[in-house]
Amino acid sequence: MAETRILLVEDEESLREAIKMNLEMEGYSVVEAATGGKAIKLAAKGKHDLIILDVMLPEVNGFDICEKIRLTDNKTPIIFLTAKHSISDRVEGLKRGADDYLSKPFNLEELLLRVKALLKRAKIVAAPQESLNIYYFGNNKINFNNSKATGTDGSEFELTVRELRLLNYLIRNKNKALSRQQILLFVWEYKDFPNTRTIDNFILNLRRHFEIDPTQPKHFRSVHGVGYMFSE
Repeated sequence: MAETRILLVEDEESLREAIKMNLEMEGYSVVEAATGGKAIKLAAKGKHDLIILDVMLPEVNGFDICEKIRLTDNKTPIIFLTAKHSISDRVEGLKRGADDYLSKPFNLEELLLRVKALLKRAKIVAAPQESLNIYYFGNNKINFNNSKATGTDGSEFELTVRELRLLNYLIRNKNKALSRQQILLFVWEYKDFPNTRTIDNFILNLRRHFEIDPTQPKHFRSVHGVGYMFSE
């Protein structure tokens, strides 16, 4: 089983050592950096499963580092550590591409739980892309290799990247009620800040494509008080 590699970027030595020790006790392999410049080099050079990134750093700040990483890597989970507590700072970090945001001072156990959750989420999100190729349900066909689909009327059309991600997630969790919050986490990753209506509109589009009667959906069903569920 391959080891889980974490890039830890923190300029405060005592905190960095404490985080590193706790991560290694959990079985993770830790690569560390104390400056923004070194962090950029390490991020470009090696593959990491997760990045823990301080905001206030020498040379280059964490926001700029995150933005630079996201130009070529849109999948590796990034957690910001920062002494800034305002909502605007949190929103700024998420807009730059972070997946989570932990304000200092923080509990190390909470950080470890967030690390574990993000690693699990990244694995689930990646899994459909590794194993789902062509999927049939009802009279429908989805080709995840070329983004093509055939709907109930037999016509072929092209799915968007976001539609494919949503379909992957729903199919992977077949017959399971998924909350809008879960869909936001696994499909949108909070990067585009969609609202509930955005998700509803995507589901409506899928119903138009794949349901015989979109007003009486069989495959993409609403679950009252929860969210949505996919069934064959």
